[in-house]
Amino acid sequence: MPTPHSTASLFAPAFALAAWTFCILVLIAFRRLQAGFNGTISPREYALGESGRVTATVSLPNRNYMNLLELPLLFYVAVLLAHATANATPLLIGLAWAYVALRIVHSLIHITYNHVLHRFLAFAASNFVLLGMWALLARAILLS
Repeated sequence: MPTPHSTASLFAPAFALAAWTFCILVLIAFRRLQAGFNGTISPREYALGESGRVTATVSLPNRNYMNLLELPLLFYVAVLLAHATANATPLLIGLAWAYVALRIVHSLIHITYNHVLHRFLAFAASNFVLLGMWALLARAILLS
């Protein structure tokens, strides 16, 4: 079983990514309320999701939030699997932090200047890091 220190080290990146996801959720509410209060967007524009009248400034955080609930699911599963199988190695923990950092970079690009190539590079790099985490876990678990 992992030691308490390795468990904390393993779960810290997962808590960090969850915290970031909640920050984006708060940003969605802030931008929607701001647009509603200044009269830019009517609440009716959200009746069936976001209509085409919702501006990019308001809709980008929502799209980013969805990104943070899609592929990161495999990150959370990998963290739990590493814990359950006592495979919280320093390399895996380092990759977990790299994944979180890259997802935050991706988010910041997405919700600010939204340069597609920059965003894609951060997204692709995070996916390769996640793939590396899964490869390490598969090797450790299947070859033990």
